[in-house]
Amino acid sequence: MANAPHGGVLKDLHIRDEPIRAALQAEAESLPFVTLTERQLCDLELILNGGFSPLEGFLTQAEYTSVVDNLRLPDGTLWSVPIYLDVDRAELDRLGVAAGSRLTLRDPRDDQPLAILTVSDLYQPDRAVEAEKVYGANDQAHPAVHYLFHSTRDTYVGGKLQAVNEPQHYDYVAIRRSPSEVRALFRKLNWTRVVAFQTRNPMHRAHRELTVRAARMRHANVLIQPVVGLTKPGDIDHFTRVRVYQAIMPKYPNGMAQLSLLPLAMRMGGPREAVWHAIIRKNFGATHFIVGRDHAGPGKNSQGSDFYGPYEAQDLVLRYRDELDIEVVPFQMLTYLPDTDEYQPINE
Repeated sequence: MANAPHGGVLKDLHIRDEPIRAALQAEAESLPFVTLTERQLCDLELILNGGFSPLEGFLTQAEYTSVVDNLRLPDGTLWSVPIYLDVDRAELDRLGVAAGSRLTLRDPRDDQPLAILTVSDLYQPDRAVEAEKVYGANDQAHPAVHYLFHSTRDTYVGGKLQAVNEPQHYDYVAIRRSPSEVRALFRKLNWTRVVAFQTRNPMHRAHRELTVRAARMRHANVLIQPVVGLTKPGDIDHFTRVRVYQAIMPKYPNGMAQLSLLPLAMRMGGPREAVWHAIIRKNFGATHFIVGRDHAGPGKNSQGSDFYGPYEAQDLVLRYRDELDIEVVPFQMLTYLPDTDEYQPINE
């Protein structure tokens, strides 16, 4: 497992399992298999490359319950969003899967074997409890709650993973970097203080001002790390958004910023999601993380009011600041002042 000055221990399973990859590849072809959903594929990619460190697999029942109830793994490590492999019970029975079975996980796009899962346990979640505790409300106006009730399958499969192949991407390959690669880039550029910025929307001038301001206040560089996995229904597609990010990069002061894509399946989970995003950015080697107004908020609930308060996400992240090992940069909304042609925080 790679260590780095920033970000703590990185569980990069590709690096760990490289010496036995040929044997795993051969075994993967002989095992019963499950073809992943789009969301599972995003989750798997970030478990295998260390983006979800310290996870080395999908959560077991004990881990799942602990994360849902306490935002922690059973050993006390902070982890705020449950990451599970959901499969239909009928399919598991057909494959003869039980605790101790080994199962190949395949890419839905090209049928490549990506990983082998050693099954620890199979369990039925209480979806209503998951919705209430993780997302704050059992309300299907929330995209993740809707997904939970309409798209997740009835049985969760927990267990440790071994890496067989990396998922192949054919778009923006040069700016899709694993945590190991991002950390190596920081070392090459001699960046010791890095402010990470999360976005799933096109960036505009206010975002550029906000990130430059954050970097200057912290004497740091900027990692723009947009989400190109699953976002919220109705969001702009990632091809369009990445073109926007590429267009805005030359507007940064020379040498200040780098762009790198994140294959994350967002849950739009507000406060818990903000904690999760901070942990992920720490794994990528960032030292600071911007949490803006209504971070990862899904919009309105079925009563027409916001799911989360505007600064609820900032409050939760600040509550865990000592454990996160990444400094949180809370930001007010910026507003444009036409007289001076500049942006200022709304509270100023």
